[in-house]
Amino acid sequence: MTVLHPLSAVSPDAIETLLDLAFGTDRHGRTAYAVRAGARPIDSLSFVAMDGDALIGSLHSWPVTLRTTDGNTLPLVMVGPVAVHPDRQGQGVGKHMTRVVAQKLDIERLSAMMIGDPDYYESFGFRSGPATQWTLPGPVEPHRILLRAATPSEWPAEGTLGPGLLRSGPGMPN
Repeated sequence: MTVLHPLSAVSPDAIETLLDLAFGTDRHGRTAYAVRAGARPIDSLSFVAMDGDALIGSLHSWPVTLRTTDGNTLPLVMVGPVAVHPDRQGQGVGKHMTRVVAQKLDIERLSAMMIGDPDYYESFGFRSGPATQWTLPGPVEPHRILLRAATPSEWPAEGTLGPGLLRSGPGMPN
């Protein structure tokens, strides 16, 4: 049975091993890491999935900001990575974790984004299209920049995405 726990339920080394297994040891060079550089995961929106004592998944959420072309900044939650142990992929663990974070985003009325497969994440409210013109600090296929807007009208079509180091700023949970 899959049970979600805070990230602190397991060692950081165990999470790093899981991420290496799920995404490869070269994952640190990906654009998503540059977007959230220097940020710490948001505790209330990040967790691990356990089956008994076995770590089978993790989901991290990060504070990021979108700097608009007029110089304003808008806070966002960056969801991901959503990691599932290779032996447990295809068993609904990732969907369960994503559904839980989507529910928490709704409760807290937070807008979120991720870099991911639009076909997989659309059922959780992440949409390709609204953010395809955003600039990220590295290469990305524009259709994989997904937005889950709490209030769709507040999100500009253009802007630059980067880390949001002040987690306690307006619109961000602690």
